[in-house]
Amino acid sequence: MRLFNYASKHRLLFIRTWKFNWALDSHFAYHEDNRVNNTRRSSKSKLSGGRYPDEKASPNKLRNPRRMSSELQKLALEDLSDRERTTERTTRLKPSFESFDQDEIVFGVAPCLLALTQARRKALKLFVKDGDISHRSLLLKVCEEAHQRRVPIQRVNKKDLDRMVLSRVHQGVCLRATPLSYLTEDSGQSSKSTPLWLVLDGIQDPMNLGAILRSAYFLGVDRVASSVRHSCPLTPVVSKASAGIMEVMGVYGYEDLEDMVKVKAARGWQVVGTVGAEAPESERIPVMPCSDFRLTMPTLLLIGGEGEGLSRKLLALCQTLVTIPAGRQLLPGVESLNVSVATGILLHTLLASTRST
Repeated sequence: MRLFNYASKHRLLFIRTWKFNWALDSHFAYHEDNRVNNTRRSSKSKLSGGRYPDEKASPNKLRNPRRMSSELQKLALEDLSDRERTTERTTRLKPSFESFDQDEIVFGVAPCLLALTQARRKALKLFVKDGDISHRSLLLKVCEEAHQRRVPIQRVNKKDLDRMVLSRVHQGVCLRATPLSYLTEDSGQSSKSTPLWLVLDGIQDPMNLGAILRSAYFLGVDRVASSVRHSCPLTPVVSKASAGIMEVMGVYGYEDLEDMVKVKAARGWQVVGTVGAEAPESERIPVMPCSDFRLTMPTLLLIGGEGEGLSRKLLALCQTLVTIPAGRQLLPGVESLNVSVATGILLHTLLASTRST
């Protein structure tokens, strides 16, 4: 008996280490079948293994608790429950990443909510961080909007969400959807007597583009136009930086901004360019502080990209140049503002001038 117990313990250790749970079942089934075959078969009584004589033998039913020690039973049950929990968790939380090359992952509460409500994209699946969301009203609103639009909702863990968006701040929710692209020219006319279009020339940083869109929407710009070449595409990063405004406000793309500006100028629009505070004055184009400018007619406000500013071709089309005066003597290297900050100041100043006149 001592030798048997010693061998059984080592067999248990081997089985526990390599997760051979099926070996336990086969071991006990083999010995139980030998015992059953040597026992008188009765059609009206159960065998001690828990089955009728004509019933097909099942490894689980052939286990004899009296021949399995309590330690063996405990370890076997722990292995089974761990395996079931792992399988359940993997099935429930493992997200599907197929065809992500053709789609995009919108992330953040506001971008996902607006992408669903505005329906400019085709929403395919909503991924929500596993856990209780009842205390987050906005996140619950996103799930309600997805449910109303019959968009599948899948709970995933935080690591899966981080992997989807390359560890960006997703706020516990991501939306798989079709991408957004630049809009094309249409024949729609603004109802305002003095519409203002914001024209972006080569904005490459998605964070800057998102912040510009947010300011333009908030301050009341009628249209945002952008060069298609050498400009940032409309990515989910732009949508997140704009707090979801990219899902609401369409951005019109132009292969050649110069042609569009010429057409508008021929129709009586005023073309206003922007330069830095330290930019040299032009003999042909007047430069004035933005606070002195008055918006009295349909206007194009041209904003140049990071570093280089407006191209020479667009500068040559400007009728007026505006700048933001500095409040102090500036040191070399810090003589300009971030393009998104400067755009917000310029838009606020120009649009406020229409209310003061």
